Amino acid sequence: MPGPTKQAPPPLQVDTARVVVVGIGLWAVALAVLLFLGDRVDRMWTWTCVAAIVLGTLGLWIMKLQGQLPRR
Repeated sequence: MPGPTKQAPPPLQVDTARVVVVGIGLWAVALAVLLFLGDRVDRMWTWTCVAAIVLGTLGLWIMKLQGQLPRR
């Protein structure tokens, strides 16, 4: 016997472009730290940062093509 159900809360309004830009910025900071450390870290982490920056930028470009970015 199912009990009473609650209604789902309304969806949050999130500025996804700002979230992606902040994420790209954090990966860029991580890349700068890794480049500063030089040979003391595995190069896999450097390429991980580069890939994240590229994929985030690609995501922003796709959001622009789909019209999801606010007009300035």
